[in-house]
Amino acid sequence: MHIRPAAAADLPAILDLVRRVVPLMQASGNMQWTHDYPNEEVFAQDIHHGHLWVAEREGRVAAVAALTHNDQDPEYAQADWDYAEPALVTHRLAVDPAQQGHGLAAALLKQAEILARQQGLRVLRVDTNSENAATQRLFPKLGYRFAGEITLAFRPGLRFLCYEKKLD
Repeated sequence: MHIRPAAAADLPAILDLVRRVVPLMQASGNMQWTHDYPNEEVFAQDIHHGHLWVAEREGRVAAVAALTHNDQDPEYAQADWDYAEPALVTHRLAVDPAQQGHGLAAALLKQAEILARQQGLRVLRVDTNSENAATQRLFPKLGYRFAGEITLAFRPGLRFLCYEKKLD
């Protein structure tokens, strides 16, 4: 496995991965992503800002995550954390369904820890749809604490569970 910043040339593989993930998410009742989000424009912006990372396995993009700085809407202040404290935030975490079970999501979250430390940040944050059972098991296993449930105005009808990890 190899973790690296995503490049524009990765966009087709990333979009293909998302096209395979979304139907499985929706079939399990997780409506966090749709056929139009996340989309090429969102991932292109992530790449442009240097926020998108990929995990490669056997030479192919097998997982993706956006690792950003305090990229959180005001509703995140509802969570049980210090909203004003600078944090590295994981968004758009996805693993190719054919590559699940190989630690790719955990590796991308480990990359978030590395980046946070390099940038002098002591806090990591992530959220997940209330229907995403896999991430609700993963985050605590990696040392994240549950920090509450929020709703987001731009995603009506969905509930999001927030998690935070403090680095030593």
